[in-house]
Amino acid sequence: MKYHDVLTVFLSTLTPKFYVALTVTSSLISGLILGFEWWYFRKYGTSFIEQVSVSHLRPLIGGVENSPPTPSFPTSNGENETNRQNLSECKVWRNPLNLFRGAEYSRYTWVTGKEPLTYYDMNLSAQDHQTFFTCDTDSLRPSDTVMQKAWRERNPQARIKAAHQALELSNDCATAYVLLAEEEATTIVDAEKYFKQALKAGESVYRKSQNCHSQSPQHEAQLRRDTNVLVYVKRRLAMCARKLGRIREAAKMMRDLLKEFPLFSMLNIHENLLEALLELQAYAEVQAVLAKYDDISLPKSAAICYTAALLKARAVSERFSPETASKRGLSAAEINAVEAIHRAVEFNPHVPKYLLEMKSLILPPEHILKRGDSEAVAYAFFHLQHWKRIEGALNLLHCTWEGTFRMIPYPLEKGHLFYPYPSCTETADRELLPTFHDVSVYPQKELPFFIHFTAGLCSFSAMLALLMHQFPELMVVFAKSFFGTLLSPFSFLREKIERFVPSGLWHQLTHV
Repeated sequence: MKYHDVLTVFLSTLTPKFYVALTVTSSLISGLILGFEWWYFRKYGTSFIEQVSVSHLRPLIGGVENSPPTPSFPTSNGENETNRQNLSECKVWRNPLNLFRGAEYSRYTWVTGKEPLTYYDMNLSAQDHQTFFTCDTDSLRPSDTVMQKAWRERNPQARIKAAHQALELSNDCATAYVLLAEEEATTIVDAEKYFKQALKAGESVYRKSQNCHSQSPQHEAQLRRDTNVLVYVKRRLAMCARKLGRIREAAKMMRDLLKEFPLFSMLNIHENLLEALLELQAYAEVQAVLAKYDDISLPKSAAICYTAALLKARAVSERFSPETASKRGLSAAEINAVEAIHRAVEFNPHVPKYLLEMKSLILPPEHILKRGDSEAVAYAFFHLQHWKRIEGALNLLHCTWEGTFRMIPYPLEKGHLFYPYPSCTETADRELLPTFHDVSVYPQKELPFFIHFTAGLCSFSAMLALLMHQFPELMVVFAKSFFGTLLSPFSFLREKIERFVPSGLWHQLTHV
């Protein structure tokens, strides 16, 4: 019997139930693949099939592996200024207005049952604490030795227990009071009490370190550590005063801190001062702070850019009307306000959705990525009330913010006032923000090819299954003719081979 005849007999034995089962199974499998691809794209921002192809298949066929971008932490100078800027914009920064773990983050967990902080975020905080609050001379004091181990503990209860042990060894251990204020205190009032004790102990140790810091490199390291502790405690005390309604006192403490330790500008204490002054509605003083820190040579932030936009919007927002502006054109002050909004949106395009309440807010993380969604959450969480207080400011923002994107059609390649938007923000923000938060992505990514492909395959196989169920006999005839036409070239090729190969040899080859 010839191969074509065998194929014909095999196809004739297939029943309509087989074709229904085949199409339904195909539709189910492609639907599962589509669902997984969509979930993976929503969670990680890329296609799973594409990532596997790039990571594993391309190296096997001799291609160059192109791994997805990850957050980078600059350790040396780049090849040029653009590379250095991109690296710095992908660096994770300490949130200058981060909340208290015991008094705020933990209370949120008690009420909602959700964890507002990710493991990655808390691990960065642990590294910060070890950098700020420890030094090589800790082994000389038993209490500091205990605290050095406490900052490395993962279990919060173990850290709190170690802090109490350190205080039993020495009641002037400032870092132990800091840990208890951050994690054991369940109210801001309790946290402030601990920080006041930390301030008293920290100032005493700081004065001793100042007197002997020039004796050896170890004493210099100890002075740096004691300075870090003192600055940290004073800043947190100012934040406690702000949260308890003593805003003028908080603003004064922040000003004094900036004057006493001007080299600590990297901690962005001026952002705490800006927020307190906005709450006082001291807009002239806000403008004075911006004049000092909104400088071309200094790193920018959402707080700087959007506060500058808010002040310019304040001058025109009360009388602004889009209908009137379209008829008579924009005045010089309105143009300045719109340009300031466009500048702010270009720096961080995620913020307007939170200010306009198009996206829901969550508690800000302890670390942020500048120009990313984490920074937008942190800014809007504290500054939304200031925008609402100025009549018409949010209306002006609503009417003008989307115009920014017409000036930067390719934000990843070329910016207008800033460097191109860094491509690493989504990856880092997904690590910094909790899983229940829908991370804002800019620019919006198109759906990967494989999602379109699996969606088409699923739809096509589902349609075939439906047709096969409704018209079984007609679809069986169509399937037999289709498979017969598809496989006929192979049978023709076999007949040609049989014509030139002896029958005995062909029989041996086909039955090996």
